[in-house]
Amino acid sequence: MKKTLLLIASITLSGCATQTSNPFQSFQAKDLNRLVRTGHLKQKKQSFFVINDSSSSMSDPYLGSGFSGQATATKLSVEKELLNRMNQTIPNIKLSSGLRSFGFGPCVSWGFSKLNQATQRYSTASFADAINSLECSSGGTNVTSSFTAASADLASASGTIALILLSDGHNYDSSPIPQVHALKQQYGNKLCIYTVWVGNKKEQAGQAVLQEISDISGCGFSTTAAAISSSSSMVNFVKKVFFTSITPITPIDSSYSIVQESDSDGDGILDNRDRCPNTPRGAVVDKDGCWSFRGVLFDVNKASIKAGFENTFDNATKVLRLNPSLTVEIQGHTDSQGSAQYNQNLSERRANSVKYLLIKNGIDASRLVTIGFGEAEPVSDNHTRAGRANNRRVVFKRTDK
Repeated sequence: MKKTLLLIASITLSGCATQTSNPFQSFQAKDLNRLVRTGHLKQKKQSFFVINDSSSSMSDPYLGSGFSGQATATKLSVEKELLNRMNQTIPNIKLSSGLRSFGFGPCVSWGFSKLNQATQRYSTASFADAINSLECSSGGTNVTSSFTAASADLASASGTIALILLSDGHNYDSSPIPQVHALKQQYGNKLCIYTVWVGNKKEQAGQAVLQEISDISGCGFSTTAAAISSSSSMVNFVKKVFFTSITPITPIDSSYSIVQESDSDGDGILDNRDRCPNTPRGAVVDKDGCWSFRGVLFDVNKASIKAGFENTFDNATKVLRLNPSLTVEIQGHTDSQGSAQYNQNLSERRANSVKYLLIKNGIDASRLVTIGFGEAEPVSDNHTRAGRANNRRVVFKRTDK
């Protein structure tokens, strides 16, 4: 009788988990094997280990870009899609790999963290099995448990290690920063941490959290799901994580040429796509490489910063404190609704709101200047609601260089 009751309870509780069974989208991975064989890419990582957010928030629909055809995709399915695309893009090199997930309940075997695949010799097929073991999302966001467990998980990893965290960075039960510092101290220069934000606008503050985590390693970087969703952006991600940067060379033949791909300011956006060069290191940037904050900061016709988004500026305050000679121009922008003159005044007020908040956080006013551009420099389509939200933004431009 007891066994029957336990089985019924287990089935009932399992209903709290959100299952994901969506098939992967068609993805044409770019082939890096020739560059490896010819010596134009030099391997710098011998192991990688993924920590995946499988908490209940990852069952929410993903509202970002980069995954057309998945209108009802959850954030968990986007995480799996990204891991699948990475798995297809990694060339035939000798690696070890592993995967751990965090949450609570049935999706993590009734614990806070689950070792989905212990560190082992990497193959595309074996890591695909690890990805497919991420069957559902449930429970709270106890990311600290995974970083604590990673201390032992990485013990059998050979050579230098890429630790890759996929998460929305939102509502963590406790700060993982002490555990990340301890892990870095344990593995030293062997460990680099890379974070991928898989979140929606309401969780945008989570980007700063993930940026702080990757900054601790001193050799990783932070990016977003949208920024690495395409085959070209995913191949750049794989290159930056697993290989040293390439240098200009003479084409091998007329049908296959290799060109230099550089990221001069180290913000994770290649120079040929970076609309904002010279971004200070450590700044959270958007897909265009601009140190900016969009949409979530301002309501229509408002210049005041929305309650709850003040922490979004923690990254800006941190960067300015770490670089005492850094000066910035705070640029305010609006969507196209309203008259041009009204929008010009509104953009100036938005820039000043940000300036005052930074001053309140201890930044000297002499390092900050403001300017408003009104509706003159949109980055998205003003005919759509999402596009207008993107255009209601503030951008930081360094003025010390």
